[in-house]
Amino acid sequence: MSFGILEFLKSLIDLTVFDYMRGVWGDQRFVEPVLDLIGALVVSTFCLLIVIFLIWLERKVIARMQDRIGPNRVGGKFGLLQTVADVLKLLSKEMITPAAADWWPYNLAPLLIVIASLLMWAVLPFAPGVLGVDLNIGLFYVLAVSSISVVSLLLAGWGSNNKYALLGAYRSIAQLVSYEVPMILSLLVPILLASSMSTIDIINAQTVPFILVVPISALIFFISALAETGRTPFDLLEADSEIVAGFHIEYGGMKFGMFFLAEFIGTLFMSGLFATVYLGGYRLFGLEEFVTGGGWALGRLLGLVVFFIKMFAVYFVFIWVRGTLPRFRIDQMLNFNWKFLVPLTLALVLMVAVVEKLPFMASLGDVSRAGVHLFANLLLGLVTLEILRRFARKQRMAQEEKLAARAAVNSGSEPGNLAPEAVAAH
Repeated sequence: MSFGILEFLKSLIDLTVFDYMRGVWGDQRFVEPVLDLIGALVVSTFCLLIVIFLIWLERKVIARMQDRIGPNRVGGKFGLLQTVADVLKLLSKEMITPAAADWWPYNLAPLLIVIASLLMWAVLPFAPGVLGVDLNIGLFYVLAVSSISVVSLLLAGWGSNNKYALLGAYRSIAQLVSYEVPMILSLLVPILLASSMSTIDIINAQTVPFILVVPISALIFFISALAETGRTPFDLLEADSEIVAGFHIEYGGMKFGMFFLAEFIGTLFMSGLFATVYLGGYRLFGLEEFVTGGGWALGRLLGLVVFFIKMFAVYFVFIWVRGTLPRFRIDQMLNFNWKFLVPLTLALVLMVAVVEKLPFMASLGDVSRAGVHLFANLLLGLVTLEILRRFARKQRMAQEEKLAARAAVNSGSEPGNLAPEAVAAH
């Protein structure tokens, strides 16, 4: 098969360029390694460059939420080149390594955390047939690679030879390790429903998007993703008001910028993973299989557009939360995880497993099966809200008793002799 420019351009539009190049090059040994290298370079370049747009987008959206303008100088009235100027500033700064720092761990940490953020994209499907590799343990691969960030933060804090950096690293590791538990457990739910850990199989199993089938699992995963990426209200990884910017206090220039590069890449990936696992990925009413009358298979291109719309919609929610909620304290964050999210997720996994194995489930269609799971999820949600209501009432009554006792001591009367109005007034 000879190379033709028109056929090549058509394959670009159809997103079948790799298949076309295989037809041109034949069965040569170098074909697959070269195509794999090109695919890795394309995805990595996209991830590195899209961060420039994401930073600008986040600044503008949060500014509008807070009744401000945001970037409006560099690059015209919309400030389109503001992030480019910031990147050039970071690149032009001198690379400084503190004299007391351990050279290898200190300099390896920012590189390792960026590599880990890029490696996770290998199993994320962008469109039908457009992904790095379809592993049958795709979600397990994602969770395994994401754990490398814990090692990177420890290397950064330990290698800096600074007590504030080390304290910030310990706090960050406590957060990341803690919230990996509900994240893993929440992902078990779509794995149970799809009977596979492959991201492609999970997308194909979503005749009804899983967010409508198991909304509690989607909510828990989203909260855990906020904590795993260090986003508000879980941004204790960089709580500068308490620990002088945390584990990266000794970093400057592009080394400092690489930690934030990894944060934005990781946040966008979590948005894409959420869209894949709970929103059906590139699927939307069969658009991913669309073929024109002239024989142009535009399904892959439409699937890519659908996937990006879903991914950026989820990313907008990340920005929305950042511009809305205040930061948690470290004790509140850990209590919320271990005393609420983990028990709730365990109950959810158990409930989904039991409901999935009910005798009548095998005879139901996809929509009816989804309805049964949704009813069970809503029931679990109501039970959880009732437990929280009773717990809050108990806490409130205990607080009122403390106030009554304090008022009695101050007035010289017995606590039982005070009217409720007097306690409230006090």
